[in-house]
Amino acid sequence: MILTLTPNPSLDRTIELAWPLARGEVQRAVAAHHEPGGKGVNICRALEASGVRSLAILPGDTDDPVLVALRSQGIPHLGLPIGAALRSNVAITEPDGTTTKVNEPGPILSLAQQAALVDLVLDHAQGASWLVLAGSLPPGVPDDFYAVVIHTLRARFGDNAPRVAVDSSGAPLAFAAAAAPDLLKPNAEELAELTGVSDADTLESNPLLTVEAARSLIAGGVGAVLATLGSRGAVLVTAAGSWLAQTPPMVAVSTVGAGDSALAGFLLRSNAGASPSECLRQAAAHGAAAVALPGSTVPALHQTHPDLVSVTAVQQHSMALHPKENDQ
Repeated sequence: MILTLTPNPSLDRTIELAWPLARGEVQRAVAAHHEPGGKGVNICRALEASGVRSLAILPGDTDDPVLVALRSQGIPHLGLPIGAALRSNVAITEPDGTTTKVNEPGPILSLAQQAALVDLVLDHAQGASWLVLAGSLPPGVPDDFYAVVIHTLRARFGDNAPRVAVDSSGAPLAFAAAAAPDLLKPNAEELAELTGVSDADTLESNPLLTVEAARSLIAGGVGAVLATLGSRGAVLVTAAGSWLAQTPPMVAVSTVGAGDSALAGFLLRSNAGASPSECLRQAAAHGAAAVALPGSTVPALHQTHPDLVSVTAVQQHSMALHPKENDQ
């Protein structure tokens, strides 16, 4: 089973426009979608769609629209009642796939509620293969929250603790990285901010520089880095090797949740005992499938095409692309 913790879930609304967004103008949507959201929630949705057992832990009252939507979709979850409404996020997509997002801050979580969330994780972590700590933190939650969860989990379970993946940004991601998780999943912007190695545009256009940035995190104790680079593909770096995955050109419908789907693809192949390069291949396939779907719709395994993804090993010392696919 894969366990996710989403401290700041949301009801995600996606509005599709037939024309480019015109700031300050009245525009009519051609379609609208809403889904239960937040990174960990999206990951569980993608895993369940692919037949992989998961459990989403999140704050939220039983009658909150987010939890109601999770029940209606049959997504296994545990909600911690907080007596406040969860946030709504709005994404506006243009015909070329450009996405504009407006995210609300979310309800304030008290210290007692934060502790109760951690307790829920500990109560259900036994036997889990992965724990995914995902998304932004709501008001009132300190930046080191994910790091505290990692340390508490390992103190409780030791070598029997599930592996930990983190998908966040800013200070919460930096604190989590210092706690040496088994996997970080930044995008180019997050990786640039975290490491200080160049800027996001340069990292997206230069996978070798992305590998260099990721290796600095591996040297600091992170187990692996899965960096998603939008249409440029994805990079996986471990202590044993580095790989670049690329997908064929495609027309994007919506980029909402594509990174979450990529992480879900990686985890489901990891759960099956696949090699690092094959986990990366499925991550890229899941991400590509997600951008071809409307709104925050997540793909099932049968909707992905890993056979169309090329994976190339990156030599450790020369920083050159190696044509042979292997796991070093």
